[in-house]
Amino acid sequence: MATTEKSDNLGDGIPRISILGVKVNRVDMTGTLDAITRFIASGTANMIVTADASMIAMAQDDADLKNIINEADLVTPDGSGIVKGAKILGTPLAQRVSGVDLAREMCRMSAEQGFSIYFLGAEPGVADAAAQNLSRTYPGMKIAGTHDGYFTPDRDSEIASLVKASGAQALLVAMGIPRQEKFIKRYMHDMGVCVAMGVGGSFDVFSGKVKRAPKWFQDHGLEWAYRLCKDPSKIKKVSVLPKFLMMVYKERLLGK
Repeated sequence: MATTEKSDNLGDGIPRISILGVKVNRVDMTGTLDAITRFIASGTANMIVTADASMIAMAQDDADLKNIINEADLVTPDGSGIVKGAKILGTPLAQRVSGVDLAREMCRMSAEQGFSIYFLGAEPGVADAAAQNLSRTYPGMKIAGTHDGYFTPDRDSEIASLVKASGAQALLVAMGIPRQEKFIKRYMHDMGVCVAMGVGGSFDVFSGKVKRAPKWFQDHGLEWAYRLCKDPSKIKKVSVLPKFLMMVYKERLLGK
């Protein structure tokens, strides 16, 4: 059975559970935003991971990814699959804290608290459009810079230097799992940011390129169904959910 532990970093005091050997903090949106405020004030590098079922399933075969998640300063439950898996294991989570919602809230906080955010990832032009749209929604939001995610790994160090030169205090990376997490982990302490987080396809939503599922689908944990209807090519990612739940049931039966 999964156990509840305490974190040992700036997220100290936030309980965490283990699902398939991967930690997830038992945190709601309010607690997550409070943690971000602490991270910004600390002046030190902190990594947030928004873990969904596909990430935890992927981590079963990717030791580096699993270590990155388990060493992160905060891991939020991103997705209905994680919430369901935790309930199956008898260690229920407070609520889903998705990457797209959290990224939007960070932009609101930027406008209110004055810290700057760098947008890195997605197709050329998308990060810039996302940042501009959000700055209109949250007047006063500070954009440190933007850059697309279409660069090869041999340019990672160069891109990290651009983030550093921007003076950004927060970094949102939209390059997909696990590339975004591995990029953040490797260059976190070189970029000078206080908070860094992978946000997957969030820039596509913020830019208007992709429409997010209606609120009813979000509230009922059915965003995956909406996305699949809109884009059948996502069947591979969606098919991970039943596989993930089967692994969780197995963990419960084995009493790990």
